[in-house]
Amino acid sequence: MHLTPEAMAKYIDHTNLKPQASRREILALCEEAKTMKTASVCVNPSYVKLVAQALAGSDVTPCCVVGFPLGATTPNVKVFEAAEAVANGAREVDMVLNVGAAKSGDWALVERDIAAVVNAVDGAAKVKVILETCLLTDEEKVLACQAAKRVGADFVKTSTGFSTGGATVEDVRLMRRTVGPEMGVKASGGVRTYEDAVAMLEAGASRLGASSGKAIIEGCK
Repeated sequence: MHLTPEAMAKYIDHTNLKPQASRREILALCEEAKTMKTASVCVNPSYVKLVAQALAGSDVTPCCVVGFPLGATTPNVKVFEAAEAVANGAREVDMVLNVGAAKSGDWALVERDIAAVVNAVDGAAKVKVILETCLLTDEEKVLACQAAKRVGADFVKTSTGFSTGGATVEDVRLMRRTVGPEMGVKASGGVRTYEDAVAMLEAGASRLGASSGKAIIEGCK
């Protein structure tokens, strides 16, 4: 697989989720995204309104995370975060799975948690479910993917990038095999080079979360 810079950019969620990210850095991220024509700009909720304003008139989608990075808040809290994010201009919402519920085998809670966010955005934003794959067994990854698919999430996503590991080719393959061709799979966490990106896309990813989007795209040349 060889992609042009323009083609690669369409896979990338240009991301800055650092707690210390300044307003100036977020605006610079948006300018880069508009120049490169990435799929989205992904930020923490406090910057969604700023990003939506900065991206207005472009084809780049405002995206944000909720329940981030632990996934350990209640469904009601994730619902409030997601609804507020959409009201502030987010058109994609990356929510973190309740990892503790998954590890406990409480799949009813996992499913209810995801469904609550899907219902809260009510079609106004795509929902990506972050599994935090480094903390799950392969069986748990499969069950999490199945739960997300059942309740109408748009994507499953590997990682927050803030835990013990990021995306692996093996996890992306497993997730793609589980959800089938009609659902999105986002590889995130440790995707830093053009070669990393191509490996994830060849494994079945349809979106890439990266803070190194510029380096990835420059690697296409």
